[in-house]
Amino acid sequence: MYSTDKDSISARALQKSGVVGVATVFAGARAGADFFPYLTLLGAVFISIGLHLVATWAIASDDPPERLLNTSIGLFLAILSGYYVLKRISDFPSMQAVGAMLTIFTASFLIVVCALLLAGIEHRPLSLFTGYIVTVIWFAAALRLGERRRRPRFALVPIGEAACVRALTGARWTLVDPSMPPDACDGVVIDLGADLDAEWRAYLTACTLAGIPIYHFRTVSEALTGRLEIDSLSQSALAAVGANRGYGVFKRVIDWIAALVAVVALGPFLLLVAVLIRLDSKGAALFRQTRRTKGGQPFTMYKFRTMRVAAAEPDSLQDAMTRDRDPRITRLGAFLRRTRIDELPQILNIFRGEMSWIGPRPEAAPLAEWYERQLPFYGYRYLVRPGITGWAQVNQGHVTELDAVRSKLHYDLYYVKNCSIWLDILIALKTIKTILTGFGAH
Repeated sequence: MYSTDKDSISARALQKSGVVGVATVFAGARAGADFFPYLTLLGAVFISIGLHLVATWAIASDDPPERLLNTSIGLFLAILSGYYVLKRISDFPSMQAVGAMLTIFTASFLIVVCALLLAGIEHRPLSLFTGYIVTVIWFAAALRLGERRRRPRFALVPIGEAACVRALTGARWTLVDPSMPPDACDGVVIDLGADLDAEWRAYLTACTLAGIPIYHFRTVSEALTGRLEIDSLSQSALAAVGANRGYGVFKRVIDWIAALVAVVALGPFLLLVAVLIRLDSKGAALFRQTRRTKGGQPFTMYKFRTMRVAAAEPDSLQDAMTRDRDPRITRLGAFLRRTRIDELPQILNIFRGEMSWIGPRPEAAPLAEWYERQLPFYGYRYLVRPGITGWAQVNQGHVTELDAVRSKLHYDLYYVKNCSIWLDILIALKTIKTILTGFGAH
């Protein structure tokens, strides 16, 4: 009834790994499901609302029922929305769970409080604040207790190139013997392009019948590192990018609205920065440079000037590279680069549809042309709009050397393939950390 032929085994395995997203390697596995179990959500809701009800009964028993109910609903919505976002982004690699949890619940509770105030709905602010503190402590404790279970355990088939994933630290690895029956684990990792003898084909069949997912080693490597490394067009797995056009339209609307809000809120600050730049050194406050947008089309990108005027030739490949401790950078420019304030004029590029808030960073035209000649698949970055911040920026920072740019390209291709609102939220959270620490600034 079940064939052990190599082609049929590989077809089932490829079908399994072909439909899984990077996140599914975690979310569909036992470890991913336990990352933030639903019991954690129920516990936070029960304790927060319970404390609210007890405090109201003990201290303010004369509160109207509407205020009691409104506060309970607000607590529930704040915890539920924060939990949902946290659970979705926890499937991606390099997520700092504690920092993300704190930021997300801070945002969810603030949104609920603002909504209640704007709608004029009566509530108990102290109960909401107490619920926020309880929720953060509760989830921090849950993260600590479940730390070991969050690491998936994979069975590794030591054939072909699959052995290279043993160096990855985001999972526990067990080498398997085809003569032994399949052991419960989060998945079997194998090089699907390797030649398999009859014993290994029978083992994979037994794994399939036991409900153990089979993953190509590159899929698992991508899920653990946040990098997409491809050797040929058949392995690129980027053909489905165009299928997510709905999110592209939604993202464009959000970009435009956020840019409008930023201009209104930051307008005076941007004018102040422009004045300080003029006072710090000679030259215009804005720097213009030709870069590439979606589809590889050239556009003029705007930044606050951070270098001395005439310190670089516009079309020079070497001058387009900004190196660590670059002597061309002004005193004020070093601060603007470290805090990413120099990127804010690109809000104008977002208005014009040339850029997004989040996406692969656009390179200067001379650099982009050179990278296209040196690095295969570099042009895939142009499948999405470039961004002020991106997956490569928050994981690797600014680089110029060819080998480092190749590594950066793998991060960019990961973003192109997995572009979604959840990955964008994670990048936004990591960008906040980047701004505070100055990570990757040159």
